[in-house]
Amino acid sequence: MNDFRVVIITGLSGSGKSTALRALEDIGFFCVDNLPVVLLPRFLKIQSDASMGVSRVAMVMDLREKRFLEMYTKIFSRLKGTGYKLEILFLDASDDALLHRFSETRRAHPLSAKGSVMQGIMQEREKLSPLKQMADKVIDTTSYNVHQLKDVVQRYFLPSSITHRMILHVTSFGYRYGVPADADIVLDVRFLPNPYFVDSLKHFDGHHPDVRNYVLASEECKRFLRDLFELMEFLTPLYEKEGKTRLNLALGCTGGKHRSVVMANTFGSYFSEKNYIVTINHRDISKA
Repeated sequence: MNDFRVVIITGLSGSGKSTALRALEDIGFFCVDNLPVVLLPRFLKIQSDASMGVSRVAMVMDLREKRFLEMYTKIFSRLKGTGYKLEILFLDASDDALLHRFSETRRAHPLSAKGSVMQGIMQEREKLSPLKQMADKVIDTTSYNVHQLKDVVQRYFLPSSITHRMILHVTSFGYRYGVPADADIVLDVRFLPNPYFVDSLKHFDGHHPDVRNYVLASEECKRFLRDLFELMEFLTPLYEKEGKTRLNLALGCTGGKHRSVVMANTFGSYFSEKNYIVTINHRDISKA
């Protein structure tokens, strides 16, 4: 149990809790959203069983769950007393920032059913004040975009031996659906042999071993990967030296289902082995 890490993500509505949860999922945490607090002891008992193979869990808990405010102090204290390494991450933001986010998404604040969104924000802030005082880490997300918040969360929960490295975010995409707007580097892999034109492969995606082997077997692919790895090994230290904390690399093929998926996975595996934080998103894999 001593090595079993439990992170409770909580805080104000609209402060970025879902983004923080995805950030921890990307670095290997088993994640759950909105677990009822009364089920937490039973859930942890099951997950901490060595046979489950889970050593780190993260979950969002907040006042969407009716008994959370009533029960969290007692349950958290009891779990810590029994030896669980339980950490509370509290996300906060300014009233203006929260109001702007609710206005953008047009979502209702959970406490604004009988009043304005601002009234709901103020009421929630008051109710969660004691929990904020309990938190091990408080992050003010007012000035963060999604990528910056993910970086901050991941760097806090990763070992210091890893967090000095730049985060590489790799996206596979299909050109027919447009180039990712946030890409720093875009590479076109449509020159590679296309599994779509092989009857036995066209209905699979780039995760399938036969598709992967087909793409990687070509001489064009071998040369491309060799040169790409050499280029990125040259560039990444220079970006890090300039203070860049995240590099978004996008690899595109026609539909985003075969070649770009293989390339993104291969690139991600290579740099993960070199101790970089790598996240992979296959944007269009289900569209083609």
